[in-house]
Amino acid sequence: MKEKMIQLALEARKMAYVPYSHYTVGAALLTEDGEIYCGCNIESASYGATNCAERTAFFKAISEGKRNFSAIAIAGGMEGEEPKEYAYPCGICRQVIKEFVKDDFRIIVARSLTDYKEYTLSELLPFGFGGDSIK
Repeated sequence: MKEKMIQLALEARKMAYVPYSHYTVGAALLTEDGEIYCGCNIESASYGATNCAERTAFFKAISEGKRNFSAIAIAGGMEGEEPKEYAYPCGICRQVIKEFVKDDFRIIVARSLTDYKEYTLSELLPFGFGGDSIK
């Protein structure tokens, strides 16, 4: 499943709308029941209105009634080029991810089908602030 998710994330990059940064990101979000929701980054001239690939995938899945997730694969790089570096989720994306998953949720950052790293959410967002923090 990991390879399929990475492939879908790499393909989702092609759908990105990035007229300003020219940095394309794709994400493939795996639900606990085996469905995959893909997303790409979508920029806006008003940079604050830009949406990252990870949040696009989460929002698509959530808007379809999904609430249980097990992993996400992310791939990013300059438009028209293969990824050279790993594309880690930004702080806002890490916070959105935290809202919907447990700390052992897997985050895969990939440059290719065979070149990837895998982390848990708690590794990328130690001491995260979530719903339990305000109960």
